[in-house]
Amino acid sequence: MDTTTTRRGFLQSGSALTIAFALPLAGHAGRLGAATLFAPNAWLRIAPDGRVTVICGSAEMGQGVLTAIPMLVAEELDADWNSVRVEQAPVDKAYANPMFGMQATGGSTTVRAHWEPVRKAGAAAREMLVAAAAAQWKVPVTECRTEAGQVIHRGGRKLAYGALVDAASRMPVPEAPTLKDPKDFRLLGKPTRRLDTPGKLNGSAKYGIDAQLPGLLVAVMARAPQPGAKAVKVDDAKAKAVKGVRQVITIPHGVAVLADGYWAAKKGRDALVIDWDLGSAAGLASDKVSAGLADAASNADAVALDAGNLRDAAANSAARIEATYEAPYLAHACMEPMNCTALVRGDTVEIWAGTQSQGPNQGILSQVASVTPAKVKINTLLLGGGFGRRFAPDFTIDATLLSKLSGKPVKLIYSREDDMAAGFYRPAAVAKFEATLDAAGTPTLLKAGVASPSIMAASGFMKIPDNGVDSFAMEGIADHPYDIANQRLAYGRHEPGPQVWFWRSVGHSQNIFFIESFIDELAAAAKQDPFEFRRALLGKQPRYKGVLELAAQKAGWGTPAPAGVFRGIAVAQSFGSYVAEVAEVSVGADGTPKVHRVVAAVDCGMTVNPLTIARQIEGAIVYGLSAALYGRITFKDGRVEQSNFHDYPVLRMNEMPKVEVHVVVSSEKPGGIGEPGTPPAAPAVANAIFAATGKRLRSLPFDTAALKKA
Repeated sequence: MDTTTTRRGFLQSGSALTIAFALPLAGHAGRLGAATLFAPNAWLRIAPDGRVTVICGSAEMGQGVLTAIPMLVAEELDADWNSVRVEQAPVDKAYANPMFGMQATGGSTTVRAHWEPVRKAGAAAREMLVAAAAAQWKVPVTECRTEAGQVIHRGGRKLAYGALVDAASRMPVPEAPTLKDPKDFRLLGKPTRRLDTPGKLNGSAKYGIDAQLPGLLVAVMARAPQPGAKAVKVDDAKAKAVKGVRQVITIPHGVAVLADGYWAAKKGRDALVIDWDLGSAAGLASDKVSAGLADAASNADAVALDAGNLRDAAANSAARIEATYEAPYLAHACMEPMNCTALVRGDTVEIWAGTQSQGPNQGILSQVASVTPAKVKINTLLLGGGFGRRFAPDFTIDATLLSKLSGKPVKLIYSREDDMAAGFYRPAAVAKFEATLDAAGTPTLLKAGVASPSIMAASGFMKIPDNGVDSFAMEGIADHPYDIANQRLAYGRHEPGPQVWFWRSVGHSQNIFFIESFIDELAAAAKQDPFEFRRALLGKQPRYKGVLELAAQKAGWGTPAPAGVFRGIAVAQSFGSYVAEVAEVSVGADGTPKVHRVVAAVDCGMTVNPLTIARQIEGAIVYGLSAALYGRITFKDGRVEQSNFHDYPVLRMNEMPKVEVHVVVSSEKPGGIGEPGTPPAAPAVANAIFAATGKRLRSLPFDTAALKKA
């Protein structure tokens, strides 16, 4: 993957046509040669051989952006898909995510954010190519059309795009190119093979950890066990005695051993003797975390929603239900360990990394190395899993600092143990619910106090609103879809100490488990079918209701399940998409649940690639099931107790259920797809376990000992 070509370079090249403009394309008519100032918004180039190269500013971590962005361009361009290639963009404000205002990948935003602007890039190119062909033929543009990389005159004449490169370069850039009507799409919405798959299969694809430079040193760090912990004494004599070790450097995040290779660096790191001052984190323990969160949930006073008259609703109720739910800290557990290769030379910085935050990194690393942002080059390589973890800049900061201090190119690699023990976690959380039902079993009141650390405060680039409500901590609960007249939903911030961060589906990952399990409790208290109970409360929410009904239908809800198998259901909206899941589960005599089948219905609006949607929902379900069945980061005496997959398990291949994905045909604007499949997984399984055993599991991961049959 060549990332060395500059925007100006391929604009000035005589061998390619580059389309560039400032969105929304108003006021920029003129010849392309005079419009090179619009180069920062360049998305594509066309070579004389007809090859179309699309420039993608988002990071590829398995979610398919290196195919989705080219599909958006190619659809409006009417390109021959077989001629389309993709390149990773350099860091530039041109490629800023419109929903973030910075070049970064997360929040399932790539397609949502670029649905219109990237299509406009393709449409503008198409109109310029048509204008060039029409001028050459001396015919009106209205007599021409495009298809599969060609301009076609109604009289039968054809010109391939490659043959029009020079002429099209002289055409004025359209101010407002006309986008296709979705009914005319030839590519979008069709199952399409991914462009990045061949390289991943033949080994030519480059991930962050594959970066190599002459004279490279590999660094492994003894990271500070908790934020704020300090190395008060370092004995590095044994580390320096390890063959291949070149330097030992102490930096704010820990002590690094630099060596000729990873194994020497790791052996050197393991030989370090460090006295850590944990400060206020010394007494950190999971039982204290739980107690603090429970207290904060009971006293939650940052109100996200206050509606109706709770006093009257409580006084006139026929039944009252209370429940407390809890979720632990979770690691991201990316399969490719965190890594970054950095080269600081004079007043320049260059890194090679799989990062979700290219734009922020440019600014941050300029400060680390005391250079201007323009002197920082970010080479974005493939990510072996991101899940939000690679949005954090810790590994790029440390690699850059080590290169600056050592005077050498440095590849920093966190072992899995390092990242798990001193990494960034999904917040632990507790939710306390209270609800009332009338005589007909209809909910009349809902109260919730939700407590967790604040991701907004931890992020460093967001501010908690004046009302004190961290929107990530309350998402999925504060905006739940159920028609309940009287509600008070509040947040109680509690900061036990560990670093918290974005985790796949963020607050929805725990909050949908909380509320969808509690809604199931209300259905049971009302002696109603869980599906019908939800359906009755979704009269004002047609998209929620649509996926709920589709999932139930496809799963055979209301028909007999296989012997010993029970069904649970859950529904959620996150990142602009709606997902309902039905889980079919059995519970063994030893209390171990087995998930046999998950049926998912998805409404993500207009679609790009149905194959990607199915794969993302499947992967998100694996992630959600891993958290529900196994995931937990615990603390004792200020330190993390887990270290690798032997004590932080993930779903194994033999445990994988059959997954069916059904996509709603929709004309709504696109939603995200990388994360929305995760939130409903845990509650669907928990609700199926209740159907099987009559026992409610209100904590994650599931305590299967409570399900053991006598």
